[in-house]
Amino acid sequence: MGRGSEEMIGVLKCPTGIRGLDEVTIGGLPRGRPTLVCGGAGCGKTLMGMEFIVRGITEFGEPGVFMSFEETEEELAENVASLRMDVRRLIAENKLAIDYVQVDRHQIEDTGEYDLEGLFVRLAAAIDSVGAKRVVLDTVETLFAALPNPGIIRAELRRLFRWLKEKKVTAIITGEKGDNQLTRHGLEEYVSDCVIFLDHRVIGQVATRRLRIVKYRGSMHGTNEYPTFIGKDGLSILPISEIGLNYPVGGARVSTGILALDEMFGGKGYFAASSVLISGSAGTGKSSISAAFAESACKRGEKVLYFAMEESPEQIVRNMSSIGMDLGRWRTEGLLTLNASRPTEFGLEAHLVRLHQAVEDVKPSAMVIDPITSMTNIGDTAQVKAMLTRMMDYLKMKGVTTVFTSLTGGGSPLEVTEAMVSSLMDTWIVLRNVEVNGDRQRLLYVLKSRGMARGIA
Repeated sequence: MGRGSEEMIGVLKCPTGIRGLDEVTIGGLPRGRPTLVCGGAGCGKTLMGMEFIVRGITEFGEPGVFMSFEETEEELAENVASLRMDVRRLIAENKLAIDYVQVDRHQIEDTGEYDLEGLFVRLAAAIDSVGAKRVVLDTVETLFAALPNPGIIRAELRRLFRWLKEKKVTAIITGEKGDNQLTRHGLEEYVSDCVIFLDHRVIGQVATRRLRIVKYRGSMHGTNEYPTFIGKDGLSILPISEIGLNYPVGGARVSTGILALDEMFGGKGYFAASSVLISGSAGTGKSSISAAFAESACKRGEKVLYFAMEESPEQIVRNMSSIGMDLGRWRTEGLLTLNASRPTEFGLEAHLVRLHQAVEDVKPSAMVIDPITSMTNIGDTAQVKAMLTRMMDYLKMKGVTTVFTSLTGGGSPLEVTEAMVSSLMDTWIVLRNVEVNGDRQRLLYVLKSRGMARGIA
């Protein structure tokens, strides 16, 4: 489903505009109902709320109110300015109202008469001032920080959620994660129509973010944990595990960039939109063969995305120029995009989301990922294989012909790859250095290529 669409599946949906979130919620958040977004510190709750409001204004023409109990209007504006959200302009255009409510917990008395009437009056005035269709309350714990009585808390939360429904606004209410429960009070999730849990965890000194829809009354929704990433355009959720084996296939071919190698594939090269693995030990020419494929696509006027994990873009351009490839020219002309980062810079999910974003931005027809074995530094074999499987499914769905390189350790068997993904590949090329009478020779084998006749050496 395209972003910005609404679909009646049990309940009317309000599209968020947040990349990937509308896909996993199958259309967006429940329109005219409250959604609870909970999680620990730094997981992105406030950002999700603000992006929901800002994209509602800029993409769907729905004014919004952001009521904060922790940050002032100026602090919120500064925090999201680097993510291309011009909050000050939207306020000046009377499309957004930000209301900072300072709650002094020492002035709150634990009595049966405690209620939120004052908040309702203030929030109603803010909604009316801009004609708001969307509301965010960040965070609900602040209102009840000094109240130990769960009965009062639950009663007032029910009143708050009912009041928001009566105002017919689509609301996000954020809450802090509790001990062994979704929220600190352990009550909010029972009065919410939709509950989204955000997680920020550190595994092997690498931080990763994930999102899970805990419940969604009256609607189908994705139930997995989804990789989440905060980039220059805000929050991105990657619903890639929903793709599966539903990508289209065809019979078109693309050149490998090497005439003799094309001949080994019947003179036509790889199948378009297929996955190609080039494995071998150090110095066998894996990067050179993948670069030849990239240059060949550029010569056809196609866009190429090159993900490097061991060399900088400038080093790749210099090294390939020594064997007659002018990658710098294609980079200057905008046909080749070189994207370099160390594997340990992000977690596996973050790398997956970054690739997803780059493909959406560049829209390449060909891609090189060099090498995938670097991923084993940030995850075990099972995790890396799961991540690469989702990556390959996504690239095939997008029609991208992708060449992966894989480093084989010295003395390893020919039919082994470190990431154990050879069975997932459509074509597998193995490179070897062989010593004959004191001289080293490079050999190339096509171990498999699904759907075509081929040479083997």
